[in-house]
Amino acid sequence: MDKNQLINAINTAYEKFKDIHDGDNASYIPFLAQVPAELTGLCFVSVTGEVHTVGDTDYSFAIESISKVITLALALKQHGAKEVHDKIGADATGLPFNSVMALELHNDKPLSPLVNAGAMATTSLIKADGAEDRWQQILSMQSAMAGSQIMLSKDVNDSEQMTNTHNKAIALLLQSSGSMYSDPFQACDVYTRQCSTLYNCVELATTGACLANGGVNPVSGETILSADLVPRLLAEMMTEGLYERSGDWAFEVGLPGKSGVGGGLLAVIPNVGALAAFSPPLDVAGNSVRGQLMIKSVANDMNWNLFNSVAH
Repeated sequence: MDKNQLINAINTAYEKFKDIHDGDNASYIPFLAQVPAELTGLCFVSVTGEVHTVGDTDYSFAIESISKVITLALALKQHGAKEVHDKIGADATGLPFNSVMALELHNDKPLSPLVNAGAMATTSLIKADGAEDRWQQILSMQSAMAGSQIMLSKDVNDSEQMTNTHNKAIALLLQSSGSMYSDPFQACDVYTRQCSTLYNCVELATTGACLANGGVNPVSGETILSADLVPRLLAEMMTEGLYERSGDWAFEVGLPGKSGVGGGLLAVIPNVGALAAFSPPLDVAGNSVRGQLMIKSVANDMNWNLFNSVAH
């Protein structure tokens, strides 16, 4: 990897897209609607722990659905890939992340751990003695992967808990089909908390760099996840990481990714590192508009598409 080329690619992407005004903040969660829409940051963390940043990379934002990746990592660690796959699945729904129709079409069974239904099922799958134990395990996993102490935002959590009635209904549907592995309201509560923690771009990129580095945090040196489980997790990200835009993302960028309605976006380049972007305005699917443009630009400039090949 050419360091100067990378720095130039990151700076170019930031300058080119930081003033794009497309998209809107998530409005259905009051806290997210109030985040300044102009905030924009981009960060790269390598598998050797190098960090390159530009823009508002120190700003702490709500992790939201990117938390699904971390909880999935914990479930894989506790249960193994086969059990998680058998119980939760690995297929794109083709429908919005909070779709009830996706459940109805498949007998109330989740298809992916990266949509709300599958994510709550994943949270319920964590081996725990009650809600607090479950929550503390997930928070510890978030901190281990980020390489710093991740904190819950009371303001975000309060805002989310007041607006999670739809998710409670999904949790009950999961229970009715035998796809919920704890009390459904407990799973919904803990899931809501895991989405309400705060990350900055460096912490998010470090999380991705763990996956790029075979499950080892390149900053702390701690082994978070066994290397044989990482490809399973990255496959889930490639399949459903950007919801209905996941196929387009694979076509245009070719990297496992995961978005959150707080404006965060993560992309993993196996054996190289991870890119993390933050910008609150979202497209209709719930993905950061500037984040997608910036990461796509860097990935294209660095020739990081996993599907690239050359003639032999």
